[in-house]
Amino acid sequence: MQLIILDRDGVINEDSAQHIKSPDEWQPIPGSLEAIARLHRAGWHVVVATNQSGIARKLYDLDTLVRIHDKMHRAVRDAGGQIDAVFFCPHGPEDNCSCRKPAPGLFHDIARRLRIDLRGVPAIGDSLRDLQAARTVGAQPILVKTGQGADTLAQRDVGNDVPIFNNLSSAVDALLTPDAG
Repeated sequence: MQLIILDRDGVINEDSAQHIKSPDEWQPIPGSLEAIARLHRAGWHVVVATNQSGIARKLYDLDTLVRIHDKMHRAVRDAGGQIDAVFFCPHGPEDNCSCRKPAPGLFHDIARRLRIDLRGVPAIGDSLRDLQAARTVGAQPILVKTGQGADTLAQRDVGNDVPIFNNLSSAVDALLTPDAG
């Protein structure tokens, strides 16, 4: 199975320091839906692993998160793609859970449910915690400069093992045409 793990906010959709609290606030990053569609057409399984601390902070509830994800799924389908599953952590930073990235719990859950070894699986994120969670399970961390990505790159040493791309579309281009460049 060809699997890819994507962070949501800042990779697929525009991020917000105030959180994405409603379907209306969920807006795709240009090219991201088409990138997911290209992955789908190439036979890749796409899963999302996302921290959603807005639930713990009572900024929105589970029903609202479901409606946001329904909008995301519809938008991806309308572009010709598919997201196979969304794994999310509803906890806040102070909850010390095992699923909030940079902890690897979401990734372990993906591996267990899909019965797959995540070693080498591309995991695209825009923050250091995304990269750390991927690295912990042996997945291939990939950084995009959208969302918090440019700040992450400017403020942190992300490591020489992390490919860096302008956005999800350019990362997918590289994955689907590995000999290019």
